[in-house]
Amino acid sequence: MDSSHVENDLVNVLFTEEQIQARLAELAREIERDYDGKDLLIVGILRGAVMVMADLARSFGRHLEMDWMAVSSYGSGTKSSGVVRILKDLDTDISGRHVIIVDEIIDTGLTLSWLTSNLGSRSPASVEICTLLRKPEALQMPVDVKYVGWDIPNEFVVGYGLDYRERYRNLRDIGTLAPHVYS
Repeated sequence: MDSSHVENDLVNVLFTEEQIQARLAELAREIERDYDGKDLLIVGILRGAVMVMADLARSFGRHLEMDWMAVSSYGSGTKSSGVVRILKDLDTDISGRHVIIVDEIIDTGLTLSWLTSNLGSRSPASVEICTLLRKPEALQMPVDVKYVGWDIPNEFVVGYGLDYRERYRNLRDIGTLAPHVYS
């Protein structure tokens, strides 16, 4: 879906599809350099990271493995509840593996902090985080993020996997959702 289809729902477009693709390609090259010669597993966080994970993986010029987890800390609202639940766990044993968690956004940091700790307890060789977006002003928990697409203001954003009540995920751009939509 193009942003022109929902322009009355958006305050502005922060990143276009082209900008997102270019940034993901840059992140893939950086990850490839850092993990040259190492077996790499990227773990996408469902559902929001589907677009990021797919396009990031396609940007790699090498083999890698992918797995998925589903965790929840939002419910149906616009703010994190802080209580993390695993809805779908990994199918892959990560002991001794280099793992990169791929997410679309880091908001409060509560979910990723918990998830990093959880995966770290499974004896991986390493666990790092790659996120397309991070909201530094919204962080409530320090999270060491190795790969960041962009830092953004503490606004409610949608598109490219980011949703509001399961809508806008298929928007090709990322934009700030207008308050009248969720107020």
